[in-house]
Amino acid sequence: MMGFRRRRTSERRHLLLQWQITERCNLRCAHCYLTPTPPAELGWDDYPDVIAQLQELLLALGNGSREPAFGHVTISGGEPFLRKDAEELLGLLAAVRPRLSLALLTNGTFVDDARARRLKRLGLRFVQVSVDGTPATHDRIRGEGNHARTVAAIRRLRRAKIPVLISFTAHRDNYTEFGEVAALGRELGVARVWADRVIPVGRGAECAPLDPYETRDFVERMREARDRERRLWWKPKTQIPLHRALQFHGGGPHYRCTAGSSLLALEPNGDVYPCRRLPIRVGNIRETRLVELYRSNRLLRSLRDEERVPDGCEGCSHKKGCRGGLRCLSWATTGDPWAPDPGCWIASPTR
Repeated sequence: MMGFRRRRTSERRHLLLQWQITERCNLRCAHCYLTPTPPAELGWDDYPDVIAQLQELLLALGNGSREPAFGHVTISGGEPFLRKDAEELLGLLAAVRPRLSLALLTNGTFVDDARARRLKRLGLRFVQVSVDGTPATHDRIRGEGNHARTVAAIRRLRRAKIPVLISFTAHRDNYTEFGEVAALGRELGVARVWADRVIPVGRGAECAPLDPYETRDFVERMREARDRERRLWWKPKTQIPLHRALQFHGGGPHYRCTAGSSLLALEPNGDVYPCRRLPIRVGNIRETRLVELYRSNRLLRSLRDEERVPDGCEGCSHKKGCRGGLRCLSWATTGDPWAPDPGCWIASPTR
């Protein structure tokens, strides 16, 4: 069995698991990357073994030390609350402390005051809810009246004193509205408003991704929103982080895709991907232990190669920090995860 090669970076001492417990959803969002036919789902009896496999991997990532690597699990869907045992699963994971933190991604439509209070008792690190523009734009993407329901859910979560993140998925039809979403986040008192670009797979294939010049404009709009927030004199402030691919051009830190390194995704049927937005199956935890997949899979090992950069990025001064941008967007648009990020205006200097 192959061992782990020691590295000087800290990436190997923590792991984020995106656990998508269902692909069923009560919404039909225009930019959704999920498949039209939801796959079979792991059952309640499978959950203890999934948690055991995660703990086994965290111990291995500790490089033989007595302390395992730190783990974070984000439960998502689809809409996770379409699973009747979603809260019970959150409770199982909340019991694995202190070496594991926990978060939830939901569209908010099933969050009433009672559920918000129950979620508060679980000690979630945050709950993330999506807002994709002004009310009219958001409802066009997610369904009539959904913007109001989403805002109401955020208010309930905040009343329960749960940290809330707003995520924004940028594509050609909405990216100019990021500033309005950032202002809404500040009004609602959320901890953070962050954004990334649409991945054109699933239903999202119908959404036009940003070209390099729109991407540059979008990053500039994010920077302006962040700077406006920083100028406010009252506290607490809503963070507007520029810590995704290419956003360092707006004054954020360099960001490199961590898929397959400190990030893995678990599908409802037990399939494992490097990342939910990079849906290349590397195995299934019912067939192969998670630690063995991490150690041995060729794609995961390739994604962890810190010296590798996409063809065409070798001469770029940002190649070490950026490593070519979003691997998932490259894969979705070219079929090759090691193509340069198609939104990079440095790699695509001409129209």
